[in-house]
Amino acid sequence: MYAIIEELGGQRKVIQGDEVLIDLTNEGQAKPGDKITFDKVLVVGEVGGNAKLGMPYVTGASVTAEVVDPVVAGEKIYVHHFREKKAWKKKTGHRQKYTMVKITAIKG
Repeated sequence: MYAIIEELGGQRKVIQGDEVLIDLTNEGQAKPGDKITFDKVLVVGEVGGNAKLGMPYVTGASVTAEVVDPVVAGEKIYVHHFREKKAWKKKTGHRQKYTMVKITAIKG
């Protein structure tokens, strides 16, 4: 069974047993084993079978996840600023922080 959930403005396709990175929850204070429930489910269906589509959300559907790692650093993103003909350059980096969760149940 799979589901497409809305999580802080983004959409993610999840399957039971998947480990996915979501935006940082509880400002990194979540503990491993904590439960998170996603109520904004857009689609629920069987792989290769029928699917329920929500308008915008499927009523009564939810996805339950368990925190595996509360703080995971994403890959480094470099930002370059450059002004042509003025010898001005600047390079900065940023690493977004995520929470890794394991999808334990899909209800719908």
